[in-house]
Amino acid sequence: MTFPTPPGGRGQDGGSAPAGQSLSAWAAGLPRQQAPVRPAPAEWAPPPPAPARRRAGVIDRLDAPDFPLADYARASADGADDDRTGRMPGIGDGPPPPPLPESTTPGAPLPPRPRSTWSRMQRRTDAGRHASPDEEPTVAHPAVPPAGGDVRAATAHDDDTEGHPLLDEQTGGLDVIVTDDRARRSRRSRRAEHHDEHADEHADDSADDSADDHDHPADDHGDSARPRRRRRPVAVVLSLVVLAALVAGIVFGGKALIDLVNPADEDYTGQGTGSVQIRIAEGDTLSDIGSTLVEADVIASVGPFVDAAETRPAATGIQPGVYGMRQQMSGAAALDLLLDPATRLFSRVTIPEGFTVQRVLTRLSEETDTPIEELTAVAADPVAVGLPPYANGLLEGWLFPATYDFEPETTPQQVLQMMVARSVQTLDELGVPEADRLRVVTEASLVQAEAASPEDMAMVAQVLDNRLAIGMKLQLDTTVNYASGKSGITTTAEDRANPSPYNTYYSAGLPPGAITNPGEEALRAVLNPTPGEWLYFVVVNPDTGETRFAVTDAEHAANVALFQQWLRENPS
Repeated sequence: MTFPTPPGGRGQDGGSAPAGQSLSAWAAGLPRQQAPVRPAPAEWAPPPPAPARRRAGVIDRLDAPDFPLADYARASADGADDDRTGRMPGIGDGPPPPPLPESTTPGAPLPPRPRSTWSRMQRRTDAGRHASPDEEPTVAHPAVPPAGGDVRAATAHDDDTEGHPLLDEQTGGLDVIVTDDRARRSRRSRRAEHHDEHADEHADDSADDSADDHDHPADDHGDSARPRRRRRPVAVVLSLVVLAALVAGIVFGGKALIDLVNPADEDYTGQGTGSVQIRIAEGDTLSDIGSTLVEADVIASVGPFVDAAETRPAATGIQPGVYGMRQQMSGAAALDLLLDPATRLFSRVTIPEGFTVQRVLTRLSEETDTPIEELTAVAADPVAVGLPPYANGLLEGWLFPATYDFEPETTPQQVLQMMVARSVQTLDELGVPEADRLRVVTEASLVQAEAASPEDMAMVAQVLDNRLAIGMKLQLDTTVNYASGKSGITTTAEDRANPSPYNTYYSAGLPPGAITNPGEEALRAVLNPTPGEWLYFVVVNPDTGETRFAVTDAEHAANVALFQQWLRENPS
């Protein structure tokens, strides 16, 4: 490209500008229509491309040493066509230069204005046409040069840029916009790489992941979606099988545990067969009794027995002991048998007050079918029967009179032990000190043998205390008969002469031990005698037990006469 030679100055072809006028001022006064475009000379070469890190812009071109500033001065004067201010945006803030007069004729025509970003953004006047011959359709070009670095090769297809080497070499301020298709392909590439990294781990799920990517593309959400994991069918089936097995184990295991802790309420039918003995201990509840019956195969389970007992109030009164039952009975039938007194297997023996040891052993032998020899042998051993030390080794007086229930397997030793223990228990309840127990039991045995009613017992006990207090012999016929081994209510002179310590006619004071086994009333009478001065008493009517008490000998002799009259009336 060559410039016209300005008058009075030198241009690039050796011309010169008029004196006193710069080249740029002169060029600015040329009218636009007088600046034809001429082909650029062959020796002209484009400036080197801008550095790779920075794109060439308008400011860069203005700073270039070979950039024709006169072209911009020319462009600024063209304000009537495009309403521009005549100055580059962002270049200076001063007022635009005045327009050149139309009569000014340059010495040579100027080249056309270079195309820039602003000329490409100029508004069109109508559809399909441009406002001026210089405006041409804008075509986007790659912002980055091809591999060879030749910008012209990348834009050779664009006919609009031919003849403008500066535009062929520089892209100006236009940035290339990457389309959504390209961004979509980039995201799909990254997702494909992520899928390849986990291909071995999710080989069975690859088909489902592809279908999921197709149905839900990443660009629909604006971000790459993480592929969802799906359970393998085999794993799901195995999980269901394990869960079903676990539930079944809980159900059947729980049922087995319940049956073990609380067996099913099975029940036999009928009255049962055979015979078996079961023992009910002291304090057993209905459930305890039912368990004992189950162990002996009397009933099948506890439930039916307890259910039947809950409807029978008498069931709470089942006594301890041994019962004769049958095996494989219904719960209700077993309950009926337990409530029958005849079912209980025991020997009930009643020992009256005032029995001697010999008479007690005889009664026990008769009632329990125990040989008398076995009972006598055990009675001779104070330690075996549990006799307390203060009893002085004497069993008489320590076999407490009461009613006893002895079970079939009870031994003679156990029988006597039970009776001795009952005597000790009664003395404990009465609060008798151990040091006084032998005396109290001995005196109570005398009261028990001489009186029949509690009132007479208390008066007899007072007579004994009164005689003992003055040192008078007791002179009781019951002690004479005990010493002689006889029974009855009378004695002979020979009997009364027996030197036995138990003969109170012969010996003063109390005998060495009891002559009978006193009951609780006789013990209470000794502990609480009726106050009085009586020294004598006599039973005037043995049939009725009437007893007369006297203070003097004359009163006593009158009472004895009444007793003799009864004897005459009852010679037998």
